[in-house]
Amino acid sequence: MEGTATVVKHTGSHYLLASLPEWELFPAVLRGNLRLAGSTATNPVAVGDRVEYYAESEITPEHPAVIRRIFPRSNYIIRKSVNLSRQAHIIAANLDRAYLIVTLAFPEVKMQFLDRLLVTCELYGVKPVIVLNKCDILDEFAEDFADLRERFHQIYEGAGYEIIEVSATAGSGIGELLRSCTAPTEEGTPPVILFSGVSGVGKSSLIKALDPDLNPRTAEISNAHLQGRHTTTFYEMYPLRGGEAFVIDTPGIRGFGLVDVEADEIARYFPEMLRLSQDCRFTPCTHVHEPGCAVKEAVEQGIMSQERYNSYLGMLDEYKKYR
Repeated sequence: MEGTATVVKHTGSHYLLASLPEWELFPAVLRGNLRLAGSTATNPVAVGDRVEYYAESEITPEHPAVIRRIFPRSNYIIRKSVNLSRQAHIIAANLDRAYLIVTLAFPEVKMQFLDRLLVTCELYGVKPVIVLNKCDILDEFAEDFADLRERFHQIYEGAGYEIIEVSATAGSGIGELLRSCTAPTEEGTPPVILFSGVSGVGKSSLIKALDPDLNPRTAEISNAHLQGRHTTTFYEMYPLRGGEAFVIDTPGIRGFGLVDVEADEIARYFPEMLRLSQDCRFTPCTHVHEPGCAVKEAVEQGIMSQERYNSYLGMLDEYKKYR
């Protein structure tokens, strides 16, 4: 018995596969020599990967299928491993869209972290959508958050990104988010999408709000540090609304290092910087010390946000530090 399928969950060395868009799960393991097939990633197979498998008998938990081939990926999201700085971890593969969940408070938004996610999406060809969750809090304490909320929209809509405001608790914006999540691909197939963000922003709660039949694990915010508790243990895909889309839920990410990008390439993955750089006096331009730099001039004039420019400088410093 043999066939092709998509990886929908992995827990250590064990995997669950499904022949999408059908949702009939079966277990699988890796063929031994695939583990070291020249990959520097800590996980050679990721959720979303399309694989070829075989089985010598009926597939059961005691006799799982064997993954013998990983098909080339159309795209993926990858980050540096926290404990192994020279290695990387693939978060998910073959994505149609990535929904980057953020909150302005509880927990406080970390724009430089968001910018790293956005740069990675641009680098690997994944369409990002920013989802601003817990907007019921922003509405309740409007005077406290009005300026920050407006500024957030100015920065990221100005850079060219779509922002969907939602509240998993109050239900506001869930219809708009659902329409976006379930929009078919150009081929007319159900999309494979990713929900990602730091711990505590409500990824799993949003998935449950989109489809009450699903029940990803959730947890409360830690009052001590106003940060999310790590709840999702493994990367896992769920069928949204019976298969109108397939959503990958990820563990809350605390650190996100860029992978496979040179210092002089980073600016290309800031859409607003890429547009502005066409008017720089020098090519190439690092947008740091050169005279006649259109990017620096745009920052000084408020055309490009200082916050995004600071994120860019931080990525350059990180690159120099770990070379």
